[in-house]
Amino acid sequence: MNKLYLVLVFGAFVSLLNAQSKVQVEITDIHNDQGCIMLELLDTNQKQVMHEKGVIKDGKCSITINSIANGKYAIRYFHDENANGELDKNFMGIPKEGYGFSNDAYGNYGPKDFEEWIFSVENTTKIELKTAYL
Repeated sequence: MNKLYLVLVFGAFVSLLNAQSKVQVEITDIHNDQGCIMLELLDTNQKQVMHEKGVIKDGKCSITINSIANGKYAIRYFHDENANGELDKNFMGIPKEGYGFSNDAYGNYGPKDFEEWIFSVENTTKIELKTAYL
């Protein structure tokens, strides 16, 4: 009986270590349905974990990121209106397309510090982000 108990406890421990979660992202306040949303999921070292392209419908975009480990992450995205794969900027470097960050971390002159973008993921995490246009 003790061996069975140890096997069950060990199995539960391994399951916790390998826990896979998902993030359901709802992006709102998109000015039009042209182009797509280009989204990046970043780890706490600002390294890209994955990127997704989302379809816009009625000024909204829903993207689900599946099979990621529990932990802390950040998101940045932009509305690629002309579908060129880049965030278009004017001659001063100001975005000409909509953009956003997790926790809606907008500053006066660009995003707030990266630490303010970070959110925790465990099981199914749902977040809503509002798109900013300048």
